[in-house]
Amino acid sequence: MTAKARAMQAQGIDVLSFAAGEPDFNTPGAICEAAISAIESGLTKYCPSKGLPQLREAIRAKVQRENGFSCGDDQIVVSCGAKHSLYNALQVLVEPGDEVILIAPYWMTYADQIRLAGGTPVVVSTTAATSYTPHIDQIKEALSPRTKAIIVNTPCNPTGAAWDRSLIKEVAALALKHGIWIISDEIYERLIYGHNHTSFASLSKEVAAQTITVQGCSKTYSMTGWRIGFSIAPANVTSAMANLQDQVTSNATTFAQAGAIEALNLDPAIVEEMRAEFESRRDMGLDLIRAIPDVSVTTPLGAFYFFVDVSKHLGGAISDDVALADWLLENAHIATVPGSVFEGPGHLRLSYAAHPDEIREGIARLQKGLTELPS
Repeated sequence: MTAKARAMQAQGIDVLSFAAGEPDFNTPGAICEAAISAIESGLTKYCPSKGLPQLREAIRAKVQRENGFSCGDDQIVVSCGAKHSLYNALQVLVEPGDEVILIAPYWMTYADQIRLAGGTPVVVSTTAATSYTPHIDQIKEALSPRTKAIIVNTPCNPTGAAWDRSLIKEVAALALKHGIWIISDEIYERLIYGHNHTSFASLSKEVAAQTITVQGCSKTYSMTGWRIGFSIAPANVTSAMANLQDQVTSNATTFAQAGAIEALNLDPAIVEEMRAEFESRRDMGLDLIRAIPDVSVTTPLGAFYFFVDVSKHLGGAISDDVALADWLLENAHIATVPGSVFEGPGHLRLSYAAHPDEIREGIARLQKGLTELPS
């Protein structure tokens, strides 16, 4: 949808895109300056595949300071984005025939990466009635002798759902009991609204020993194109992930890692300014969406997405959310993402990582477009 929107914009069509999953802010200047300085000083060669020692030390300090757990240098791999970290984890953990539990709606990459590793996704579905969080009994029912791992993304793309500490503790206890891995995707950890984030690995040393924590710089620091993510895992898993990465990409871009060091030590006020702006946009957008007839949306507790229920507008010529997203792009000139790609049919995902004026205009176009749908 983003590619289609850009192609239309290149033709001079006034398209507003709410499809891309990235902040609209520029990368903070201090981060850019650190990378430029690294280039100018010659930090443009290979480095250890696991990442610059200085960055791994900054990650150790970061998780101790912000996430409440400790890790050793032998537990960290810096990769080409959090997506790469997830791929590494699944490749070394999952064998053909293994099952991995996903909580739907989920980021579609998880399912494809599980299949690439030879595994089978086992989906636990949630609804708006529970704010898109599962009940522990649903997860218990999804377990089988073939279950290898569960992927938890909190805060969540696409719903903005965030798990409370009690549910995280229940899932951790279940994982310990059954000996399954927890892959905790925490890429949106700092973009939260009225919620306290809990890392699985902070619960106990026993839980940490069965957890792969995935974080990165893309969302918090508006560094999506820099491609810097990292994982924290038990040393034996980290060693396997590092060996795999060494044969695939070697190291993440060296001077981008210099920028990441600066990011992890950035003045918290800079991150808070961006987070507060997202919260303001969220509040404004919720009011506008909820004024649209026959449309509903839950309140996101994190990330920067609205997961909008448009099911009452589907049927006839516009049979599903995929057709609706296409129609809205061509006729209302707004780009959204259909919920079906996240196993959330009947919904549209709208990113509010956009200027407030664009959010107002885009939601107005959505409302007008829904009134003009062909029967």
